[in-house]
Amino acid sequence: MNLRQLSELLGLSQTTISRALNGYPEVSEETRRRVRLAADETGYRPNRAARRLATGKSGSIGLVIPTKPGQTSDVHFGEFQLGLAEEALRHDFHFVIMPAHGEDEAQAMRWMAASGHVDGYYLAYMRRNDPRIALALSLDMPFVVHGRATGVDVDYPYLDVDNHGAFYRAARLLLDLGHTRVALLNGPSEYDFAIRRRQGLIDALAERGLALDLAFDMHGAMTDEMGASAMTRLLQAPQRPTAVLCCSTVIALGAVRALNRAGLTLGRDMSLIAHDDVLPLLKPENFLVPLTTTRSSLRAAGTRIAERLIAQINGAAPSLPSHELWEADLVVRASTGPAPKA
Repeated sequence: MNLRQLSELLGLSQTTISRALNGYPEVSEETRRRVRLAADETGYRPNRAARRLATGKSGSIGLVIPTKPGQTSDVHFGEFQLGLAEEALRHDFHFVIMPAHGEDEAQAMRWMAASGHVDGYYLAYMRRNDPRIALALSLDMPFVVHGRATGVDVDYPYLDVDNHGAFYRAARLLLDLGHTRVALLNGPSEYDFAIRRRQGLIDALAERGLALDLAFDMHGAMTDEMGASAMTRLLQAPQRPTAVLCCSTVIALGAVRALNRAGLTLGRDMSLIAHDDVLPLLKPENFLVPLTTTRSSLRAAGTRIAERLIAQINGAAPSLPSHELWEADLVVRASTGPAPKA
């Protein structure tokens, strides 16, 4: 089945079919649904080389991913990519990942923009004063930022979770339960999400005349090993915390393991709140003591990034917001309880 045959089958012009399959906004939803159904039933797939010649577009979106020797795998990245891939597939877009060491990221971005292999890209793993935003604005190619960069004042398109607000509300819950010694098991200190989550805790503590104890302020890789080792150190402190905020359910998994080894009961001897990225293999409600969480789906964020980026590429961006800040839900379960009496 080729485009001409599909056009004759549906009684639609080849242009209309092409626009329907590529998400152009001027095509009605009913026509779009009809074309996609016929394409699925007949096995039609656009000739990518022909489409590129006709439109000047590659039908691909990209990412330059920072990497370094010994870097641990990241289940959070995989979950985000699933959402992005599902949406890209829906529009028949390919996805290109280009790894680069930190010092080579800028050159990799320039190459990706100049190569013609992608029509747009997204930026991730945002850092304080991240120089990639200024570079992205200087390149003539659509892009969307997943996250934000503390210290960067220029305007740029982004989708982010309100990380500050999420951990501020989580800390307020613990404070209302009587906890005054609250620890933080956070992601890498240079990443923007970790900076904002830490500040949310600090601001909530400051409202009660409290400060974050430097011995309770821990940063590291988003792994269960980090959670276990950090919690073990906290439990060995002369005056240990009575509550802890974990940057992910993966970190919380290790933290809970350390608590169990110490013979402590979650929710009674130690309260814990984790950020839940809605990882299907690590659900907070399935822990032995279900976890209180701040909740925001990484897969949904990946889907939305792809939707926005493809809309920009197809010329439909003005109908979409440039900035999106998602609120994280606070879901209270059994892992939080009153502060234990001294």
